This record gives sequence, structure tokens and C-alpha cells, in this order.
Amino acid sequence: MNGSGGQSDIKGIAVEGLWRNNPIFKQVLGICSTLAVTNLVLNTVVMCVALIFTLSLSSATVSILRSLTPRNIRMMVETLIIAFYVIIVDVLLKAYWPEMSTNLGPYVGLIITNCIVMGRAEACGTSNPPGTAALDGFFNALGYTIILLIVATFREVLGMGTFMGYAVPYFSTPAWDKWIIMVMPPGAFFMLAIVVWVFRSIQLAGEEKAS
Repeated sequence: MNGSGGQSDIKGIAVEGLWRNNPIFKQVLGICSTLAVTNLVLNTVVMCVALIFTLSLSSATVSILRSLTPRNIRMMVETLIIAFYVIIVDVLLKAYWPEMSTNLGPYVGLIITNCIVMGRAEACGTSNPPGTAALDGFFNALGYTIILLIVATFREVLGMGTFMGYAVPYFSTPAWDKWIIMVMPPGAFFMLAIVVWVFRSIQLAGEEKAS
């Protein structure tokens, strides 16, 4: 990717992953981890970093091996590639941050079955050069990350009065009656629904204006 053409390609991939075809509010994928790990912002950050690492490198690796992979075992090879990167993340967390590994529980391992990872590896990694596939994975994971961080921020602040474990003025005082439901599963459903509604409404309004 060189010159203005390369910059245009990168911008197009970024817009597609972050906004036009966002994995959560447009495709409604990866909802399991959206509901499971967004009760605390720190947990969400770690989970999202793991997904960015896995999705970017998995897509690039699938692209590198695409000409060597028989079509009849393509899905199995993609799953093994994804599992390889997820295991790296899981082992590193258990070795250097066991408390976070415990907090996230099985959800790091479930990245292997995340629809976003397999979907982008199949849709982009099998038909594009490694650089393009890696960028596609990165921006799709970043689009996923932004939505999860919004959901997690509201859930932690409203439900616990903290952000990244630090007290938030007013929300951490007796004047604010903490919304305990926000750190429970129903709170995740409510916040996700609101965020999807807001972003889809903005997107539809922009499309109508453009047309």
C-alpha cells in the first residue's frame, strides 16, 4: 500500500470496521463477551486487547497460508490458527496476571469461537494479502472494542461508582444510589440495546441524509 491509493485503502478498511460494518451495532456479533466481561472497564480492556491481538494475527496468518490450505479443511485450519493465538494470550495471562485470568474465566478461551474472528478470517483473510487482512482484523476488533468500552464505562460508573477501579466524583458518594442492576446480566442487556439503538439511529440518519 503506497501513496494516496494505499492511504485510501487503509481509510476504507478503517471506516468499514469501525463504523459502516461495525461487528456489534451493525452485524450484532460477539454478544457473548459483550454481556459477560463489561461489568468492569479493566476486564473489558484486557479482553479487547486479547481480541485485537488474536483477530489481527489470525487474519494475517490465514492470508499467508491461504494458497497452501485445501478448501475441504479450510475451516479446521482457521480454527487451529485462531486457537494458537488465543492460547498464547491465555498462557501469558495465567503466568503474569493470574488475578485477571481468574476474573475473565473461560471467556478468553471462547475467543476461539467468537463469530467476529472466524468471520473476518474467512471473509478477508482467505482472499486478501496479509497486510490487508491484518488491517481488516485490527479495525474490526477496534470497532468491537469501542462499543464494549462504552458499555463497560456506563455499567461500572452507574453500578459501582468507579472507573478502572478509581472512585468517580458524585457517583461514589452516598448522594448517588448505585444502580446494582448495571453490574448484573440484565444491565448488560439494557446497555447493549441502548448503545446499538443510538449508533444504528445515527448511522441510518447519515445514510438517509447522504441519499
